[in-house]
Amino acid sequence: MESVIELLELSVRFGRRDILNRLTIALGGRSIGLLGPNGAGKSTLILSLLGLCPVAAGTARIFGCDIRRQMRQIRTMVGYMPENDSFIANMSGVSFVRMMGELSGLPPEAALERAHEVLFYVGLGEARYRQLGTYSQGMKQLAKLAQAIVHGPRLLILDEPTNGLDPPARQRMIRLVRDMKASGQMHLLLCSHLLRDVEETCDEVLILKQGNIVHHAHLDMERRANKRFVEIETFGNDAGLAEELARIGCECTAAGAGRFKMTLPDGFELRQIYRVAAGRNLQLRRLSYRRDTLEDIFMKAMEG
Repeated sequence: MESVIELLELSVRFGRRDILNRLTIALGGRSIGLLGPNGAGKSTLILSLLGLCPVAAGTARIFGCDIRRQMRQIRTMVGYMPENDSFIANMSGVSFVRMMGELSGLPPEAALERAHEVLFYVGLGEARYRQLGTYSQGMKQLAKLAQAIVHGPRLLILDEPTNGLDPPARQRMIRLVRDMKASGQMHLLLCSHLLRDVEETCDEVLILKQGNIVHHAHLDMERRANKRFVEIETFGNDAGLAEELARIGCECTAAGAGRFKMTLPDGFELRQIYRVAAGRNLQLRRLSYRRDTLEDIFMKAMEG
């Protein structure tokens, strides 16, 4: 699998403070989620990949191009949707997107043609001649997306793409991200505080904490490899139930009011729980089965 992003002992330092600590990893997924708490170094990593933040040591490559020596080539291959608005308020949407296309290397006529196309694609076709200062928050997010894809990048970096959006606008943005992923024409790096956004759009996740990589996973593989989790709700005398379930291999904890949470070992069959309940004349009112969610994976990475 081709590496989209390679980090090679990448370090960034502000004054005496280390922001990124010798990050080394190869990322090759179609859609990569970048996660971490505030101050983890996510934005610094993005800015370093874009050549907007000085690197103290090591380097990184995007599609094999080194960020220290080949930044001009990288900027033609990368589209960037920033978290914060960076607009010229009295400029029309189409003029702004055309200008950004030219800055990314498109000839003026091609940039104008592509500006019209991408504005229609994101849903701003009818508003493309309006001044950006009159756009709603949702429209501004779509305009930022349009300028990021106007030049047809191979890698699209999205920093908090659903920031400030109401539920319908968020769903529209998520659909666009999924469509771009499904097209197979570009790779995505999505940074978000909303785990749901990442879970709905990404195949691979990189989790940072205090400038270090604390977890990297392909989500489907991670979920298949995880232990199974079961929650049960009982009715009747459940004294000693947790101990009895532990004897047959379940890691069991009482959650109060007749509820128990269990981690099942490999090869464990759910019918064994029913046998234990039947032997105790205990009624099972509910049994729910699930694997780790991205939230579970994230919280384990933070605790670890």
